[in-house]
Amino acid sequence: QVQLVESGGGLVQAGGSLSLSCAISGRTLSNYAMGWFRQAPGKEREGISCITVSDGSTYYIDSVKGRFTISSDNAKNTVYLKMNSLEPEDTAVYYCAAREGDYAGSYFSSYAYDFWGQGTQVTVSS
Repeated sequence: QVQLVESGGGLVQAGGSLSLSCAISGRTLSNYAMGWFRQAPGKEREGISCITVSDGSTYYIDSVKGRFTISSDNAKNTVYLKMNSLEPEDTAVYYCAAREGDYAGSYFSSYAYDFWGQGTQVTVSS
């Protein structure tokens, strides 16, 4: 089984920064992708960034492009999401997710992922 544990959430003022971490434990993943999702109150969960760990390719939705950076440290089995220039609209519970193997659909879809963390709250005050 695979466990994902997010950390690094918190309260920050608009314009500030936070770094989220997602620690992967359990069995070793191969040919996998990691995604970061968020869910604001009353809204659907949305995929915001993903990385294919094998080649380091990264992807972002337009609303976070240029502000958020996804990265991975394979030696530490950890994926990160560095968030800069945070806005009140970024307030949400943030989740990391893992998928092993290729996927024909969008990696921004929650259906692409097999394993999920419990989420960490990010609150951006105005």
